[in-house]
Amino acid sequence: MPTKKKPACEVTRDLPAIPKELIDQFVNGPMTAEAIQDASMAFKKALID
Repeated sequence: MPTKKKPACEVTRDLPAIPKELIDQFVNGPMTAEAIQDASMAFKKALID
């Protein structure tokens, strides 16, 4: 039995905008995928704490 797909309007949601100043604090030049993952994990941990 095929699965029902949700319409695009239900799948997407409005995400809060991240200020450029905040991004500049995390990013200081070209980043590798590993550096992005590390920064993302540190940010998530800080939010949880």
